[in-house]
Amino acid sequence: MQYPRLFEEFRFRSGLSLRNRIVMAPMTTWSSHDDGKIHPDELAYLRRRASGPGMVITAAAYVHPLGHAFPGQWSCHDDVMLPSLRSAAEVIHEQGARAVLQIHHGGRMCPESLLGNRPVSASAEPATRAGADIPRPMTTEEITQTIAAFAAATRRALEAGYDGVEIHGANTYLLQQFFSPHSNRRTDEWGGSLEHRMRFPLAVMEAVLAAAENADRPFAVGYRISPEEIENPGITIEDTLEFVEVLARYPIDWLHVSVRSYFAGSLRDDSDPVPPTRRIIKTLHGRLPVIGVGLVYSPQEATAILDDGCAAVALGRILLMEPEWVEKVRDGSAGTIHHALPATDGDAQLTIPSPMYRMLLNRSGWLPLE
Repeated sequence: MQYPRLFEEFRFRSGLSLRNRIVMAPMTTWSSHDDGKIHPDELAYLRRRASGPGMVITAAAYVHPLGHAFPGQWSCHDDVMLPSLRSAAEVIHEQGARAVLQIHHGGRMCPESLLGNRPVSASAEPATRAGADIPRPMTTEEITQTIAAFAAATRRALEAGYDGVEIHGANTYLLQQFFSPHSNRRTDEWGGSLEHRMRFPLAVMEAVLAAAENADRPFAVGYRISPEEIENPGITIEDTLEFVEVLARYPIDWLHVSVRSYFAGSLRDDSDPVPPTRRIIKTLHGRLPVIGVGLVYSPQEATAILDDGCAAVALGRILLMEPEWVEKVRDGSAGTIHHALPATDGDAQLTIPSPMYRMLLNRSGWLPLE
């Protein structure tokens, strides 16, 4: 085997084992039913891609109606969603991969036009993008209810047969909004100092871990983080390294570091060439496994990320263009991997739900087109 590191088994702290070190990254599908139930085309999309990776992290599922961030998003906010959630876990398991549900609240990134209500966040500070809605600050009661909603979503993931959950604390969504000095201007116990800005994501994690203790099988809890923000004030790598030190004290299974390109330097400081994930790995000193991600297309790049100290590597865009990436690398056919999205009929060729395929075509420069 040409890339043996990629195909080593791995076991997390919870006891959950993976057949290899390759993870399918969570990717928005924009394709569920309007009520958040998973569409059959999404199941077909997962089925084709789950035969290779050791673990599949699903598209983000919202834990509360006010956390609904984009059309066609999965929901895990109510027990009525259990059959829908179970269908995806079963499809992933049929292909031999571990199934992890990503649990999510969009906060101020939820459009008012979609919610039918004003979005909520840590503070009344809109995102720095054109047309962003001005959110209203969450009340203490709403904060408590949202923490409970993440715990309830964890229970549903357990009941639906998943092998774990990943708390979405990245990509500008609600947990990051509480951690960020840009979006969190509160003066109560949930904002202000770095320690106070950590409180909400840590409270969510504690509630999720408590819910996971009810598992009668290995059940993993991961956390996804964005290490920096471009806003001023915004999250710095120094903030994140302090946060990581605290996260490492908890019995979570992995830290998934969300960056656009793994090997790129600082988002905030052009003069700093050190990849933020590498700084996090150095800070952790092996106390918490790290999943690396970010424009990984080749087996050489994936292996380099493992050699950099990551426990596993997550693949996103390349699995859209090449659903059989893992199998081709394993079987010595890496030279036949496709690196472009068909400009027509790609949804049928690559088993991508049509709404997702249209979004990919419309996101200029996001994927190369054939």
